[in-house]
Amino acid sequence: MRTRTIRLAMGSLILSSAAILAGCPERQTVRTTEAPAPTASHESSRPAETSPAQPTATGAPSQPATGEMLAATHPEQYTVQTGDTLWDIAGRFLEKPWYWPEIWYNNPEIANPHLIYPGDVVELIYVDGKPRLQVARGRPTVKLSPHIRERALPKAINAIPLDAIRPFLVTPQILETGEFDGLPHLVGSRDNHLAMGAGHKVYARPLDDDPAEDFHLLRRGERFVDPQTGELLGIEAINVGQATLLEEGDPASLRVTQSEREVLLGDRLKPRDEQPFERRFIPRAPEQPVDGQVIHLVDAISQIGQYQVAVINRGAREGLEPGHVLGIDRRGSVVVDEHAPGRPEVKLPDERSGVMIVFRVFDKLSYGLVMGATRPIHRLDRVTNP
Repeated sequence: MRTRTIRLAMGSLILSSAAILAGCPERQTVRTTEAPAPTASHESSRPAETSPAQPTATGAPSQPATGEMLAATHPEQYTVQTGDTLWDIAGRFLEKPWYWPEIWYNNPEIANPHLIYPGDVVELIYVDGKPRLQVARGRPTVKLSPHIRERALPKAINAIPLDAIRPFLVTPQILETGEFDGLPHLVGSRDNHLAMGAGHKVYARPLDDDPAEDFHLLRRGERFVDPQTGELLGIEAINVGQATLLEEGDPASLRVTQSEREVLLGDRLKPRDEQPFERRFIPRAPEQPVDGQVIHLVDAISQIGQYQVAVINRGAREGLEPGHVLGIDRRGSVVVDEHAPGRPEVKLPDERSGVMIVFRVFDKLSYGLVMGATRPIHRLDRVTNP
């Protein structure tokens, strides 16, 4: 009797266990459906920020296949550090950083998943069998306290190092010939100084119809001419400093408030434009074919390298936008084949020497920051799709 009771008990236990297991859903390692947004998240305490155009991962990526986009030694996750840029993080996971829009996945559990902050974790996941990158942002632990505590919230990371390009974003750089010639100019200074600096009082004309009070001081620089067509693309406006209006008149009185170099008579004045610049563009390949040239090296004579700036002869009219990544090729030289009949000339192939990201676009020209270089970048190097 005792044996029969034990057997019945064991049978009931097995049946109960089977029922419990049947009621449990199968464990999933990949979440492919969007979960409702939580009622509170770490993002709720972030200040509102301007969002760049969002990359999406809703459709099948173009070339190459997503599996080929990952770097050979990519991590499974990375915690964002202060000072990181989007380019740095993309380079940790991807073979080429400009693949980022093809593989980014907007985490539906947090607001503004396209903005990345120090402390966020960028992690590699798989959605429908395809690799995707998303940001995981933990909820903060709140400790109740009778005291009011204030701390500065971190700012979202930038796409590229801003220190290298900031002067090119806040001051005019390229002007049309007629626009430059029509700007007011300095005609004199108090005490008749030939070269002025911060603190000096200067005089300019004509400012009669200009309501502005703060001005950029500019000097005519290089004439940018297309090396292929001969078209005048624009005039370089060199930033000399800044000045503030003291008294209207003809000439008007101003004080130099900041000088990047010596201020000279004849320097031009342009009202300061305080519009914020876009600093969170997404590194990506251009959607259309691009074939241009480096026509100017900024603050260099013969060559530049990583984190230096170049001007190219392609702009908004050719479809370029901030964030577009271009390959830089050194044109192959032409040699004489001494060992062939007739000694024909042979052009050697172009070779990739670096990549740049376009960060400021004018109608006919653009500024690009060299993000990587395997050899020096020279004037007239070719720029094309990466």
